[in-house]
Amino acid sequence: MTTTVALVLIIAAVAVLALAVTIGLSIGRGRRTPPVPPAGGTDVIVPPAVEPTAEPVEPVAEPVAGPATPTVERPEGRESRLVRLRQRLAGQGGLGRGLLSLLSRDRLDEDTWESIEDALITADVGVTPTQELVDRLRTRMRVEGTGPAEARTVLREELVTLVGPELDRSLRVSGEGDTPGVVLVVGVNGAGKTTTVGKIARILVADDRSVVLGAADTFRAAAVDQLATWGERVGVEVVRGAEGSDPASVAFEAVRSGAENGVDTVIVDTAGRLQNKAGLMDELGKVKRVIEKQAPVTEVLLVLDATTGQNGMIQARVFSEVVDVTGIVLTKLDGSAKGGIVVAVQRELGVPVKLVGLGEGPDDLAPFDPEAFVDALLG
Repeated sequence: MTTTVALVLIIAAVAVLALAVTIGLSIGRGRRTPPVPPAGGTDVIVPPAVEPTAEPVEPVAEPVAGPATPTVERPEGRESRLVRLRQRLAGQGGLGRGLLSLLSRDRLDEDTWESIEDALITADVGVTPTQELVDRLRTRMRVEGTGPAEARTVLREELVTLVGPELDRSLRVSGEGDTPGVVLVVGVNGAGKTTTVGKIARILVADDRSVVLGAADTFRAAAVDQLATWGERVGVEVVRGAEGSDPASVAFEAVRSGAENGVDTVIVDTAGRLQNKAGLMDELGKVKRVIEKQAPVTEVLLVLDATTGQNGMIQARVFSEVVDVTGIVLTKLDGSAKGGIVVAVQRELGVPVKLVGLGEGPDDLAPFDPEAFVDALLG
C-alpha cells in the first residue's frame, strides 16, 4: 500500500515538472513574437536590435561636386568665315538676277530703265545711288552691247564700284604704346548688339589676341549674363557691375583692367539706345568721354539690322552725331534681307560696312567682302 502511494506521488511530481517546463518555453517563445498591429492600419515599426561595436565608426565625407569648368572653344578663322559669307549670301541672288534679266533684253527702252530703278530702290539701295548707277549703266550698255555676257560684266563692275571696294574695312583693334585698343559697340535694342560683341571677341581670339569685354548694358541683367556666357566660351574676362549701375563706370573699369593686364583689345557693350531718347544718347556720349580718360577709343561700331531698311538710316544718322561712328556691322544680312542697305548706309555715314552677320551660329559674323557680296547678288 505504502509502495503504491509513493509511486503515485513520484508520477505526479514528474507530470508537474514537465508541465512547468512546457509553460516556460511557451512564454519564452511568446516574447520573441512580433506584436500584432493594432486596429486602424497604423504600422508599428520595431527597430532591430543593434549590437554594440568595440569603437565608434567615423562617418565618411562624400565628395562635393564643384561647378563644371566651361569648355573653352576655338573659334573659326578668317578664311572659313569668308567661305561661309559666300555661301550665306547666295540667297541674295534675286536682285541681281532680276537686273540681269532686264539688261539682257533686245531693246532697253524707258520702261525697262524705270523697272531697273524700281528694283534698286525696292532693294533699299537709295534714290541717289540708284540714279548714279542707272546713268552709268545706260552709258556703258550703249557702247558695249546688250547681250547676256556683256550685261553681266557691266553690271558686276558697276555694282562693285557702287559698294566701294576702295574703303578701308579693317578693324582698328590695337592701341598705341601700353594702352589697349578700345572698341565701343552701339546700336538700338533688337539689332543683335550684345551677340555681335561676343562674336567680335571670337574673331579676335581666333587671331590670337587677348580680349576683355565690358558689360556696360547695365539696365538689362539678361544682356550682362549673355555677355558673360560669350566670354566663358572663349576664355576672356568680362567686367560687369551691379544691375542699374553707371554704364560709364563699368566701361572705365573694363579699360583699366585691360590696361593693367596688358590686354590687346577691350570691347565695350552699351545699352540699346532709342534714337528719340535724347537723355540716353547723351549718356552714350558720356561713356565714350569717360573711357578716353584712360585710352582713346579706336573703333566705334554701329550695329544695324539689315532688314530694317530706311529706318536704319535714321538710327545711323543719330548715332553718328553722338559718338562718331567709324564702321557698320550689318546683322541678319542673309536671304531675308535686301542687300542694297549696304550701299545706302555707307553713303549716309561716309563710313564702311566692316562686318556682316549671316546667321545665328557663334561664328556667323564675317568681314565684309564687296566682290563676294556682288557675286552673291548676281547668283
